[in-house]
Amino acid sequence: MKSTIALVDGNNFYVSCERVFNPALQRRPVVVLSNNDGCVVSRSNEAKALGIRMGVPFFEIRSFVKSHGLVWLSSNYALYGDMSARMMVLLGEFAPLQEIYSIDECFLDFTGMPGTARDHGRSIRSRVRQYLGITTCTGIGTSKTLAKLANHVAKTHQQYRGVFDWAELPAPEQERLMNTLDAGEIWGIGRRLSPQLQAMGIRTVLDMKRANAAQLRKRFSVVLQRTVAELNGESCMNLDDVAERKAQILASRSFGRPVTALQELREAASSHIIRAAERLRTQHSSCSQVTVFMHTNRFRSDDAQYNPAILLPLTVATDDTRRLIAAAMSGLESIYRPGFRYKKIGVMLTGLQPAHAVQEDLFCAAERPRATRLMNAMDHINRIYGMNTATFACAGISQPWRMQTAQKSPRYTTSWNELPQVV
Repeated sequence: MKSTIALVDGNNFYVSCERVFNPALQRRPVVVLSNNDGCVVSRSNEAKALGIRMGVPFFEIRSFVKSHGLVWLSSNYALYGDMSARMMVLLGEFAPLQEIYSIDECFLDFTGMPGTARDHGRSIRSRVRQYLGITTCTGIGTSKTLAKLANHVAKTHQQYRGVFDWAELPAPEQERLMNTLDAGEIWGIGRRLSPQLQAMGIRTVLDMKRANAAQLRKRFSVVLQRTVAELNGESCMNLDDVAERKAQILASRSFGRPVTALQELREAASSHIIRAAERLRTQHSSCSQVTVFMHTNRFRSDDAQYNPAILLPLTVATDDTRRLIAAAMSGLESIYRPGFRYKKIGVMLTGLQPAHAVQEDLFCAAERPRATRLMNAMDHINRIYGMNTATFACAGISQPWRMQTAQKSPRYTTSWNELPQVV
């Protein structure tokens, strides 16, 4: 039996989340900006119609605010993350296997389920819209690559009303449609590989489907060989209900203003370690190396430039936030130089391994159970009562270095003080 895989995603997800709680944004051009209100990371359809590109710096389109009534908002990750969690729980009810791919996308396995896959997609679209106010699109195929491509068709071809299944088209019709789609729309191809493929005569999805898989593997990688197989209906990437552990965890943010003081850099690095350590424990891993890095602003030619980094090996791998902070602070103090205007600081946890497989030393073994209970208690409190309810003082309180968020909406679903009010 061939697999039946669906990819479901929320349309213009960040903008959609904002519109759920602010109906005045409906039918208006809206963009959500990245950290420090820098670039566009989400656009409403009305903003797309104005020609606003994804990733464009906001200063290039600021004139649209007056000329076209463009609404711009700062990123509200607390809201988007919570709405994503609610959507993923809801989507998980529609299939026995679910794999969350990103904040607004997940794969579902409909293989062997009664009814048609298209009916399941319509039910998903209706239920998510009713329960969360978010519009979704569903693409269906016999492989992940075909499902991802079908999702693109569902979004861009209005006649399918947000749900498209390759199986509902005869083979000749499938190929005709594939011949109208650029090869860059294939999952994993994108802008980087498109020019090289075009030089080989591979311009459309149909060209890629008919390509010599062995030749592509020899010139590029096994990934493209599998892509060809997936476009021909062979599922090479199994759908797992447990996400693969990450090999490294990165946490970094640009500052809202240049930072020169060591104490503020300590607070920012500690804040990043706290977030990274929480993600480390979520995947039940420990890390054996901590990297700390800092950047000045390379776009400020009048500023002195300094971009240091340091890798700190740990004697014993750990998921204890306190030990990770201590390592990061040691590294930060060794690379810090006064007199520079720092734009960004970050931390990276590497050398990850399953927490249960850590080899202890004589001096840490007795302390580990207490540390585990403490970290689990903090994580539990923060899950129930919200991020940073229980945290470390070294991350600071006022945090004046934090990102600029001049147009940030309330955290409607995660803060008691910011609940929506009906008047």
